[in-house]
Amino acid sequence: MQRSNRRLVWTGLVVAAAAGLLTLAYQHRDQSSAKEPVTAVGSTALQPLVEAAGEDFQKNHAGTFVNVQGGGTGTGLSQVAQGAVSIGDSDLFAEEKKGIDPSELVDHKIAVVGITPILNKEAGVSNLSLSDLTKIFTGKITNWKEVGGADQKIVLVNRAAGSGTRAAFEKWAMGGQKSKASQEQDSSGMVKSIVKSTPGAISYVSFAYADADLMTPTIDGVKPTDAAVATGRYPIWSYEHMYTKGQAQGDTKKFLDYMYSERVQQTLVPKLGYISIHDMKINRDRDGHVTQLSATGE
Repeated sequence: MQRSNRRLVWTGLVVAAAAGLLTLAYQHRDQSSAKEPVTAVGSTALQPLVEAAGEDFQKNHAGTFVNVQGGGTGTGLSQVAQGAVSIGDSDLFAEEKKGIDPSELVDHKIAVVGITPILNKEAGVSNLSLSDLTKIFTGKITNWKEVGGADQKIVLVNRAAGSGTRAAFEKWAMGGQKSKASQEQDSSGMVKSIVKSTPGAISYVSFAYADADLMTPTIDGVKPTDAAVATGRYPIWSYEHMYTKGQAQGDTKKFLDYMYSERVQQTLVPKLGYISIHDMKINRDRDGHVTQLSATGE
């Protein structure tokens, strides 16, 4: 009887050990097969589009998770350059950001964002030249009457230093000159609210944030429209970039391919206030050199 009991105990131990090994094997299999999330970090201007596309992508790719975070262009570029994230979202060419080595980064131009000055309606101005904008933001023009508007002091509202939108505005509207020190805001929504409620105020936002409660002046007689950007007649715009470190692989590549799909480019892009990269009739490099694109986009 004792020998029988010992046999049963030994058998039980063997079974338990085998079960434990099987459990560990299954756990290892599950962990090894778990997918790494696609993580996109950076530009807050591009964030709404990447979030919307990410949610769509996940619905059709079971088990894939797209994690989208803001933090600004500088954060996106530095994180992807370090290999800490899958994608770095940027309003700028990587070459334009100090401290970034672009040699290992691959650029994926996903969309275009138009940027327009916005004025409090009491300014009484409906057209400005690029020269006017430069003088206003560098402090050489301080009253709206100097550009044909009301006798009202100009109040500058800037995006925060390091903002991709600010960098794009200073480059393409101000010829690379830096804006005079003024109040700064992190978000386009706050900029819009301040300009609406502050007589004499001026700032700049992407087209999606402009509305009838604000004055959006023509620039050298050209209205800030998607069509004017696409043909090169309106100058204040920037590409929205999604950078990878080296060529994209796996789910990251699949997600970037999806960003170029008809669903994203023809539905989500215009719905959220961007311009489809497929609609651009021109290409502009980081130095401002413009070339016409063929009907095939090449």
